[in-house]
Amino acid sequence: MRDIAVFSGRSHPTLASEICAALDVPLLPSRVQRFANDCLEVQLQANCRERDVFLIQTLSPPVQEHLVELLLMIDAARGASASRITVVMPHYAYARSDKKDAPRISIGGRLVADLISAAGASRVLTMALHAPQVHGFFSVPVDHLHALRDLAGHFRRYDLANTVVVAPDLGYAKGATAFARLLGAGVAMGAKQRFENDRVEISTIIGEVQGKDVIVIDDEIAKGSTILEVLAHLRRRGARSIRVACTHGLFSGGALERLGNQDDILEIVCTNTLPVDGDGHHAKLVVLSIAPTLAEAMRRIHAGESVSELFHA
Repeated sequence: MRDIAVFSGRSHPTLASEICAALDVPLLPSRVQRFANDCLEVQLQANCRERDVFLIQTLSPPVQEHLVELLLMIDAARGASASRITVVMPHYAYARSDKKDAPRISIGGRLVADLISAAGASRVLTMALHAPQVHGFFSVPVDHLHALRDLAGHFRRYDLANTVVVAPDLGYAKGATAFARLLGAGVAMGAKQRFENDRVEISTIIGEVQGKDVIVIDDEIAKGSTILEVLAHLRRRGARSIRVACTHGLFSGGALERLGNQDDILEIVCTNTLPVDGDGHHAKLVVLSIAPTLAEAMRRIHAGESVSELFHA
């Protein structure tokens, strides 16, 4: 790992430090300066010339601030003659803007992918994109990881003989099925329809959940409205116990408190692709570190080894 150089933006320095500890390399310093006109300037404060540069920046709120900071970091590394620039972006927030489902709207997932490529990124390492087609928005190679093995390792501590994995909607059926396979559990899913103003309605649960220990899994929990809708159906169908899991725990607008205050939710499990502030923690929340997973992927990228064979579910 002698020729590797790892820098971090300001979005999630704790995760960056964990990744560097797992790689046994230093997290190199960088500086972000804001001018009087509110523009940003980024300086990478270590040598990048002919080095394999990794820039760690998750797109957490404020997303636009962290996105521009990432673009400037990429540009700085390119201007410093880095041999290769890999963007390590655990959460790609714009992945949800993946299709034109209303007149005259932008497709942000594709546009931001173009910006990252145009800035000079050679490669992107990300995790649990909201939709498979987002992978194709990038004009540079993308290593698309998942956290299903990390999540499964946590739930294997329990007796899973009576467990069913529930996907909140048909869009996450493939991910839920892969997760259920890792646990040796059954699978069920919700039939969801999303309306304006982010209102969600689930008409039914497809599959048997009565008397079962249920794990509801999704790629991301934002406002938690989908999980609450699923929860109402699981109650009516007589689920025995309920746990909730996701890769990206955004928990916006008090979602963590709303979910945690549901008596029949025993546990909420997420990874640290996004920072969870100290004030945002809840007694039922368990945050798993994906730093070892990302570090191993980075090591393989640097060494020219296969990433897909390691993380294929």
